[in-house]
Amino acid sequence: MSEAVLSQISGPVLRARRRGDFFINEAVAIGERRLLGEVIRIEGEEIVVQVYEDTSGLRPGVPVIGSELPLAIRVGPALLGRIFDGLLRPLSMDIGYYVRPGLSELAPCTFYFEPQVEVGHVLPHGGVFGRILADSAREQRALLAPNIGGRVISIAPSGDIRDDEMVCELETESGERHRVAVSHYWSVRKGRPVAERLLAEQPLLTGQRILDSLFPVARGGKAALPGGFGTGKTVLQESLAKWCDADVIVYVGCGERGNEMAGVLHEFPELEDPRTGRPLMERTVIIANTSNMPVAAREASIYTGLTVAEYFRDQGLHVALMADSTSRWAEALREVSGRLGELPGEGGYPAYLSSRLADFYERAARVTTLGGDEGSLTLIGAVSPPSGDFSEPVTTHTKRYVRCFWALDQSRAQSRFFPAVHPLTSYSEDVEDLTPWWEREGNTEWPRIRRRFLTLVEQQAHIERMARIIGKDALPPKQRLTLLAAELVSDGFLRQSSFSLTDRYCSPARQTAMMRLIDRFITLAEKAVEQEIDIERIQKMAILRRLRRMGEELGDNQLAHYKLLGTRLEAEFAHLVGEAGRAG
Repeated sequence: MSEAVLSQISGPVLRARRRGDFFINEAVAIGERRLLGEVIRIEGEEIVVQVYEDTSGLRPGVPVIGSELPLAIRVGPALLGRIFDGLLRPLSMDIGYYVRPGLSELAPCTFYFEPQVEVGHVLPHGGVFGRILADSAREQRALLAPNIGGRVISIAPSGDIRDDEMVCELETESGERHRVAVSHYWSVRKGRPVAERLLAEQPLLTGQRILDSLFPVARGGKAALPGGFGTGKTVLQESLAKWCDADVIVYVGCGERGNEMAGVLHEFPELEDPRTGRPLMERTVIIANTSNMPVAAREASIYTGLTVAEYFRDQGLHVALMADSTSRWAEALREVSGRLGELPGEGGYPAYLSSRLADFYERAARVTTLGGDEGSLTLIGAVSPPSGDFSEPVTTHTKRYVRCFWALDQSRAQSRFFPAVHPLTSYSEDVEDLTPWWEREGNTEWPRIRRRFLTLVEQQAHIERMARIIGKDALPPKQRLTLLAAELVSDGFLRQSSFSLTDRYCSPARQTAMMRLIDRFITLAEKAVEQEIDIERIQKMAILRRLRRMGEELGDNQLAHYKLLGTRLEAEFAHLVGEAGRAG
């Protein structure tokens, strides 16, 4: 065990004279309180350490003890349903109202273990050797660490075990033996290996129409959620956490204000999982690192969340990680970089900001695990650009690495439009890959209708600028119809009420029915205008009101009513055209 003596400290960065060998990314304990740190630079006889806790009271001469291990966290069955800090140390009222320095990791928990292998069985690296049963609805698997595999020499029988208790012994081909528990340590800086990366074939369904139908993200994909203050990033991420069809949610509150994070911590334990009827927390892990916590720990919290998410992915589960927000994480990089005296890049951020963002989003994937199962990790990172400026460095670099860009708009948010995703500044590169999935779901016209909706919204922006000058009444009938159709798309399809029990979630089948009805209305309205039917008569049609309100009035269990609505739509237009013919 190596030791060093602290010689200089500046905020979360300290320098120490070493008396032994250290290596980069080695975890160290500092002082009597054993504050956690990580070696980030070695300069001759001096090491530079990044400290993940409050450094108040540290002084020259304090010992720095090396662990000879990288900064790692213990992953296992005890993670689900719990709240941790940025280094996966539990946060609960058991520790009091304040986070104490040197806070220890999660205490061992007891679970029912059931072996799934026998003596003599050969396990691959990262293979499954048992299953874990708990009081929660989620059954978990006992995994080997990705760097361990071999022939089973002994295995514990079924029964209650602690998650740190050795239950299986393996022998490698070289004769080396390993004793393993149902939990294990893994470095937060190192991605967990997989057998194969797979192509995107299925969307991560969110229940939000503007996302699923216009800007879908694939399972194993990556999306950015940029928006200025007050645009609803946190609210939308909470909605995604509740309604998306992921098996496990990892929510990382990275550098957000304490009151926002307190709201998340208060609300999540009370939410009900709409798929099972049980508490949503049973399939959720929350990592809380607020803006008043040590800045270095904020930087590590992103990697902690990634490691937890990859652990559940390796169990053959579909995982969604919500990071709120990557801008605060980048600010932590900037502060630590400044303490190290590194040359700043654009906006004062370090020159390696782009590569760090690339490393983060690269860990999203749909994969075949080492155990042979299929799993996925979808990353959704919120971005908080100052003053809503999307040209700032974090946003521009993020756009290079994500395939979905859900841009939140201040004016839409202020007009109580939810989700406040702007359809003209947002995009999705997963559309082509996901078209076959929508066709299999029965929506063979999805690409065409999607393009039509986006074209209408774009035309609306151009025509409204003209209408401000000459007035709407002076516009030609076709342009007035374009405005009417675009308003129907926005109000009847893109807008969704998170307070409505019916409309807060919309299934793909209901989205398909709504898209077809609106598309058919626009087609019939265009034919009516071509027959010189006055646009005011179309605006006064009773069916138009029903189309605007169908999201809140007709739920997923009323799909047959959408067919009746379609029949009524055809009848009203036939009546309108007939009246115009008789009048002519």
